[in-house]
Amino acid sequence: MALKVVIVGGVAGGASAAARLRRLDENAEIIIFEKGEFISFANCGLPYYVGGVITKKERLVVQTPESMKRRFNIDVRTNSEVISINPAEKTVVVHDHRKNTRYTESYDKLILSPGARPVLPDIEGINSERVFTLRDIPDTYRLRNFVEKYDVKRAVLIGAGFIGLEVAENLHSLGVEVAVVELANQVLGPLDFEMAALVHQHLKSKGVELYLGRSVKAIEDSQEHATVVLNDSQALRADMVVFGTGVRPEAGLAARAGLKLGVTGGILVDEYMRTSDPDIYAVGDAVEVKDFVTGDPRLIPLAGPANKQGRIAADNICGRNEKYEGTQGTSIVKVFDMTVAVTGNNERLLSRKGTDYEKYIVHASSHAEYYPGATPMAIKLIFSKKNGKILGAQIVGYEGVDKRIDVISTAMRAKMTVYDLQKLELAYAPPYSSARDPVNIAGYTASNILKGDVRVFHWDQVSSIDRSQSVLLDVRTPREYMLGTIEGAVNIPLDELRGRLSEIPRDKSIYVFCHVGLRGYLACRILYQNGYSSVYNLSGGWKTYASAVLQRTML
Repeated sequence: MALKVVIVGGVAGGASAAARLRRLDENAEIIIFEKGEFISFANCGLPYYVGGVITKKERLVVQTPESMKRRFNIDVRTNSEVISINPAEKTVVVHDHRKNTRYTESYDKLILSPGARPVLPDIEGINSERVFTLRDIPDTYRLRNFVEKYDVKRAVLIGAGFIGLEVAENLHSLGVEVAVVELANQVLGPLDFEMAALVHQHLKSKGVELYLGRSVKAIEDSQEHATVVLNDSQALRADMVVFGTGVRPEAGLAARAGLKLGVTGGILVDEYMRTSDPDIYAVGDAVEVKDFVTGDPRLIPLAGPANKQGRIAADNICGRNEKYEGTQGTSIVKVFDMTVAVTGNNERLLSRKGTDYEKYIVHASSHAEYYPGATPMAIKLIFSKKNGKILGAQIVGYEGVDKRIDVISTAMRAKMTVYDLQKLELAYAPPYSSARDPVNIAGYTASNILKGDVRVFHWDQVSSIDRSQSVLLDVRTPREYMLGTIEGAVNIPLDELRGRLSEIPRDKSIYVFCHVGLRGYLACRILYQNGYSSVYNLSGGWKTYASAVLQRTML
């Protein structure tokens, strides 16, 4: 008798599971129920349709019910919402929204891929016609049609995550003035503050207004426009308001069926993507996953992991023994001309876990500086003090960011250490990289710290340095020093250091900095080898310090 598999929800997880099932079992009966009209669409591309980068609606649709039927012989039923599950009888109740009828469908195995829903605050005005979210294709059409129909001049974006900033950029490209409101004190939560500060500068250079550390108290609607009232009573005028304040797993169906939920509120699954019922699997944004770095339960809604989970669930249903080993959270976003990418954990997550870690920020160029067009790139590498295990990385730059984050992400998945990053043989030609790739440089720097060749301090530790027992030493050129330095710093350029050691006290700690960290490292090595024992180099140099401190003081 043929296996019958019912899948609730399409898009990345459900559609991937269905296609994989068919490749493994030609005789299986496979049914996908999707409560909306579209079963498989490019949700990561939705902001770019709003901005006109993607011009054709049909490019957003990856698969249609008809194409899934032709290629995979899969029965796809759209506008069909599964409203309940009876695990004992192995049936689901389906509401057909087109016919407004309900019926029961049986299954041998069930895969849940219900996704997640946007989080909206319970405030006055939230149901205004000027308020939008961007989660699916109907949301996208509604948003773009509104912009075109009403000649929108000003928009307020609530939430500065990946989607929020992508929408901000795409509305800006249409000539819309954009203001971004974010409850946290920074954009892009996976970044640490000093890396986000680089993005703040870039957004402001594009004319985007940032209201950080603020929340929305109410939305007051009028015939002409909406007014977004913030928690500090500041009022922002808007023709439209777009919420991108995160998502919450659609776990209600599973909970009502008696399936266990995890501590995060996502559907609890094991490493085989099985729920607490052995005949029911769950994948995608609705499930609680294991953090690849810490092993802790987390919600990490990303398309790549959802695809992999769908494939693994299908493999296990068909008798293969495949495990999902956790999510790193590797992701990337375009912010106007800038590219931002992350993998693994940031400092907030590691501090919460109590992990003993170190970090360093390398400022490098996208390719050989003597070849025209090189652009700056900041790489923050976070690693274990104990063994050099790579715990996370954040990169902010322009060209070549994607390449470097993928290399580090792969190294993490292979359980390599910062010492291994030094050894990687990466492709080099002047238009693409340097003989020592920025990833190699990050590995060299981290290894130097762990070997004791240099000790470091960080931008947020400067204010706590005891100046009576320490010297801040700026080893940049006099011209750089005059353009801005840390208050109270003494300037001795690196190339003059050996001849001016008598000016540096030996009974105090020496905190060295330069523009990005390289000259500071060289200065530290000179001082160490001349008998100075308490010497530290500023991670990321003046460039990181100035950006982070300036942004923090502006909040």
